Amino acid sequence: MSTSRAVFLDHASLDLGDLDLAPLHAQFGELVLHGRSDAEQVAGRLAGAKVAISNKVRIDAGVLARCPDLKLILVAATGTNNIDLAAARAHGVVVSNCQGYGTPSVAQHTLMLLLALATRLPDYQAAVRAGRWQQATQFCLLDFPIVELEGKTLGLLGHGELGSAVARLAEAFGMRVLLGALPGRPPRADRLALDELLPQVDALTLHCPLTDATRNLIGQRELDLMKPQALLINTARGGLVDEQALADTLRRGHLGGAAFDVLSVEPPKDGNPLLADDLPRFILTPHSAWGSREARQRIVGQLSENAAAFFAGTPRREVKA
Repeated sequence: MSTSRAVFLDHASLDLGDLDLAPLHAQFGELVLHGRSDAEQVAGRLAGAKVAISNKVRIDAGVLARCPDLKLILVAATGTNNIDLAAARAHGVVVSNCQGYGTPSVAQHTLMLLLALATRLPDYQAAVRAGRWQQATQFCLLDFPIVELEGKTLGLLGHGELGSAVARLAEAFGMRVLLGALPGRPPRADRLALDELLPQVDALTLHCPLTDATRNLIGQRELDLMKPQALLINTARGGLVDEQALADTLRRGHLGGAAFDVLSVEPPKDGNPLLADDLPRFILTPHSAWGSREARQRIVGQLSENAAAFFAGTPRREVKA
């Protein structure tokens, strides 16, 4: 155990009171937990700390300049867009993230969204609540067409650890899986160009990072290339899809449905086209796909591993600028 002081700037974004934080406490002489931290509080709270832990709180060049004791930033997530990596490197601060912790949770959430659209689950739930089954003249209510996944084609954009897990689950349902090429990546024989992939798929699911090359990867043109009853699933990043274009497409009935766990700005305090009440066949969950207790406990484990490795002189999961 190190005698260093560590500060977790937003631990309430990870721990709902159901996690065992003992492995993390064991790595430091002192671990200070803040449920959340506003931008103006960050530098003051990190004063004298050797280690900062952040899920989404921004640590920028200004903070790093005011915290000369800081030597390690542990990111309680995979994405490091909240950390100024160039400034961290300039100040000699190591940045380590967490990786692969949410694969089972996000993969099952992706299939849940796909199944909910295919079986019209929200529509049937709403019908029962409205009393329509109770008023039916026969034993069942079949007002909304149900689609079987078996024999259908699923397109995947992003085939890393998470995309591969989704592919395995889809194949277990009897789906055929096709892989799409991402812009900026070297060409591969097993990856289809978007123009070739999109017209073939009955469902498309996104599992790629948000970069300058992938922002609005699925815009109006790409949506128009998809089958009229195709389903679109996004549990990756909201900025991958042109949200206004999707809202317009759903309203004119071109897609069979869409289900998202992410939006381009989160939380969506200033509105979003996908929050409109009149969108047909759209499901939105609040960036919760990753949040199983098991996944969050894995983050604690990886934070602990990353801290121990740093203090041993062999940083683990280090993110370079």
